[in-house]
Amino acid sequence: MGKATGFLEYERKAAGYRPVKERIKDYKDVSLYLSDEEVRKQAARCMNCGIPYCHSTGCPVGNLIPEWNDLVYKGRWEEALQRLLSTNPLPEITGRVCPATCETSCTLSINSAPVTIRQVELAIIEYGFEKGLLKPVVSSRKPGTSVAIIGSGPAGLSAAIILSGYGHDVTVYEKSHEIGGILRYGIPDFKLEKWVLDRRIDIMGKSGIKFETDVNIGEDISAKWLRKSYNALLITAGAGQPRDLNIPGRELEGVYYAMDYLSASNCAVSGESPLDKNMSARNRNVLVIGGGDTGSDCVGTANRQGAKKVYQFEILPRPAEWNQPWNFSWPDWPVMLRTTSSHEEGAERRWAITTREIRGSKGRVEEVHCMEVEWDEPEKGKNPQFREMPGSSFVLEADMVILAMGFVHVQHGTLLEDLGVEYDSRGNIKTEDYSTSVKGVYAAGDSATGASLVVNAIKHGKAAAEKINAFLSR
Repeated sequence: MGKATGFLEYERKAAGYRPVKERIKDYKDVSLYLSDEEVRKQAARCMNCGIPYCHSTGCPVGNLIPEWNDLVYKGRWEEALQRLLSTNPLPEITGRVCPATCETSCTLSINSAPVTIRQVELAIIEYGFEKGLLKPVVSSRKPGTSVAIIGSGPAGLSAAIILSGYGHDVTVYEKSHEIGGILRYGIPDFKLEKWVLDRRIDIMGKSGIKFETDVNIGEDISAKWLRKSYNALLITAGAGQPRDLNIPGRELEGVYYAMDYLSASNCAVSGESPLDKNMSARNRNVLVIGGGDTGSDCVGTANRQGAKKVYQFEILPRPAEWNQPWNFSWPDWPVMLRTTSSHEEGAERRWAITTREIRGSKGRVEEVHCMEVEWDEPEKGKNPQFREMPGSSFVLEADMVILAMGFVHVQHGTLLEDLGVEYDSRGNIKTEDYSTSVKGVYAAGDSATGASLVVNAIKHGKAAAEKINAFLSR
């Protein structure tokens, strides 16, 4: 333990964000960062407790958090980097976009403020890049086996790194123009600038991993050809199929799925393709339906595009407000009201609202008809139910509606049909130890689990890679 009294001597310090008036004018990273010395003090707060809940309960990838906290405090950054990379193939990603479930499980969270684990993690990996310690790794072991990975999001990239490390020839296929999946097209630059992704992809390419873009598997390349050309296939195509809003007026111009909207914006920011003026929020009243992180990203994007007014409605009840630094649900993730950097930039948020109808003229949305709802206490073993409140209907003027209500399952298309994989009851790819119903075909990440966190996708990509390696090593 680096400093036995560190958690008593130092208070938690978060780096915070750039001023709203400044950051709203661009798409650059909104976050500020602590100095190395400040990071060392934060690492010193780690108690090295007997049971590290941050590692065992909070972190899906099993980061060795107490170990690298101790090493950072002692100034042994290279050793900390080795510990970090032993469990997490993409720490520069999780260090920026992970919700830090490890921090809510930190033992200090029982009655105090947790260690700033995510900031320490990011400081370690950025130290490695700054010092030139992140280099291509070409395995000396060459078993002569090959793996095709379909989808280049966090699960696919993580699996590619692990499998390449074992010496397998790895090719990652991506239907879009660039590699990265949701990391590139779904997460706005103000949360994850794309040079961060490009830096990692460059290392992966120099390590021997092949990337094929603009390839729609099942259309441009057949499933039959893939089965003949590779010893194993891994599907990491994401959840893909968004949850729709089946109400009158859904077909009007100006109603978009969140991922379509965010992808169009990201492509415009990167210069990949210009933004269709119909998908710009400039001078529009924008309603975002869905109160999660994706909805928050839409809020931040709409404000940067120059929206006149932004609303965010959620059908679920307003979460409990909590302004204390400790976790009332320790070691579990607390269900509480969260205000993101995007919300700080401007949005009128409402909860327990259902959308009944969308109306417009000349084919474009002009107003949204809504009602308030009331939720019942759920019966044991049953899902909670809501009912509309009589006399609570209202009309919202809106000329853009963004549907950010999550995803239902992987997209069912030619590839999965031709492969003949089975689905589970929710429409995801059915797996057992990441193996599908078809021998030699595996699935990981949101394709198999349904929509989840980036860090969970990394976890499953790693685990699937281990199963594939075992299969190929028989």
